[in-house]
Amino acid sequence: MFQHLLVVCTGNICRSPVGEAMLKASLPGRHVESAGLGALVGHGVEPTARELAEAEGLDVEAHQARQITQEMLQSADLILVMSEGQRRAIGEMAPAALGKTMLIGRWLDGGKGLEIPDPYRKSPEAFEHVHRMLKEAAASWAAKI
Repeated sequence: MFQHLLVVCTGNICRSPVGEAMLKASLPGRHVESAGLGALVGHGVEPTARELAEAEGLDVEAHQARQITQEMLQSADLILVMSEGQRRAIGEMAPAALGKTMLIGRWLDGGKGLEIPDPYRKSPEAFEHVHRMLKEAAASWAAKI
């Protein structure tokens, strides 16, 4: 059983903290955290992403972006990434973690899987699209875990 989940994106200010909050809300009792491959360390959730998350009652206020570490990769039971490129990057950092690293969008598009695009510095509509994708992705993982 997956008790410790790690959600990963690039900057750890848009996608992964919102995905983390969604999974925490739907998987009470599990340890869910997030980090970035190129984190904007110390930054809070990007304002548009934060607004969308808080509108759904998700708590992202205390989030501070952090850089992924070997220790995080080793301790997680399941690592959820936004893209195949991020999955490869984790495999290069920690080859042993590759087998437990999957797309957060793995069950989207009828099980074919989808990457979640980065909305950073894009339109509010881009953030809304990504938020909907993350919501569906988190719900599908919660149903499977």
